[in-house]
Amino acid sequence: MSRPLRLVVFDLDGTIVDSQSNIVRAVAEVAKILGVPGPPPDQVPRVIGLSLKEALAELFPGVDPGTHEDLDREYREAFVRLRASPGFDEPLFAGTHDVLDQLDRAGYLLGIATGKGRRGVNHVLSCHGLEGRFSTINTPEESPGKPHPGMILRAMAEAGVEPRNTVMIGDTTYDIQMALAAGVGAVGVSWGNHPISELEAAGAHRLIDRLGDLLQAVECLTAPRVP
Repeated sequence: MSRPLRLVVFDLDGTIVDSQSNIVRAVAEVAKILGVPGPPPDQVPRVIGLSLKEALAELFPGVDPGTHEDLDREYREAFVRLRASPGFDEPLFAGTHDVLDQLDRAGYLLGIATGKGRRGVNHVLSCHGLEGRFSTINTPEESPGKPHPGMILRAMAEAGVEPRNTVMIGDTTYDIQMALAAGVGAVGVSWGNHPISELEAAGAHRLIDRLGDLLQAVECLTAPRVP
């Protein structure tokens, strides 16, 4: 009997893409443009993973609703300028291509579930030669943002994969909470935006310190259950 389809869904920012410094820079630029108090830089990683609207609401709680609309617009424009500036860099974490190849060879379908907008996702995939690597891509433009399970539920529906054969890989508590709410496996990574102790406390099923350990963690979570 053939093995059922299996799906591995990746977060982007902080999981396979090292984008924190650019996000912190964009938030500071937006605050300066609009003349509003900006958050301390060390607070910004706390909201990475949320939809942009929710993240900005957390970072700028004292501004009026109209200014929130301006924040959203200016942030998107600031990131377009950043990407076009000389020396812009948003590298993949070491081992990303290798682990995607390993998962491909092992027969896994690959997906993305991210708080990043679709334009930003497309830019990352294009820059790093990842077009066509993912069977399903979900952002807050298609589904509710994290930690709501909508992106995972949509990914499984698109891929035709059951929860017991699906694993979410992420660096924030939002990723872990989303995975648990969707009833899928949750792997937390130690190099991202939230401390690994918080990922463990949130209920991650596996924790890894390097991408080279991912295939083994995923295999453990998708192994056939013994009757």
